[in-house]
Formats: sequence, structure tokens, C-alpha cells
Amino acid sequence: MNALGKKIRLLRHQKGWSQEDVAKRLDISIPAFSKIETGITDVNLSRLNQISKLFNLSVVQLLSTSDMEEDKEAINELAELTKKLQSRETEVIELQKKVIDLYEQLHKK
Repeated sequence: MNALGKKIRLLRHQKGWSQEDVAKRLDISIPAFSKIETGITDVNLSRLNQISKLFNLSVVQLLSTSDMEEDKEAINELAELTKKLQSRETEVIELQKKVIDLYEQLHKK
């Protein structure tokens, strides 16, 4: 599957649309749309324009394989979530230690 086909498939999934839904919107057959997604069919400029409008993108956005700004945001968000997770894990370990200490104190009496 080529990069454009993968992107179209991802966009379709994000919208919750089936191949049939998109094919109808593009006024093409389901097999024809499937071939676009799998990269079997090369897409002409007219079809690219039609697909980009369907997903509210420019042709350039549709053709770009990666949105660097979104990638940076995702990486930053992942780093922030990782820090939070590590902090929570530390809290859990401390709470577990307290539970063990309290358990031991209860059973000493």
C-alpha cells in the first residue's frame, strides 16, 4: 500500500466511514476506491482534488506523508504522559510501602 493510500484509509477510518461510504461520495465503485487505498490505482489531479475536499484538506495536505507539527505535538504529549506515569508509579510504590508497614504494625500487637 502506498503512502497516499494509507493516508486516505486513515482519514476514512477517522471519519468512521466505510469504503462504500467514500466510494458513493466520490461517485465511483467500491472496487475502484479500494484500488486507490491499496495503491493499485494511480490517482489523477482531479481525483486528488475531489478526495482532499471530501476530507476538508488541501491537496498538499493530502499528499504530505507527515505533518511535522502534529508529530512534534504527539512526541511532546507522549513524553509528558510518560513523566506522569512514572510519577504515579512512584506514588503507588510509596503507598504499597505504607500498607506493608501498617500491616506489620497491626500484626505485631
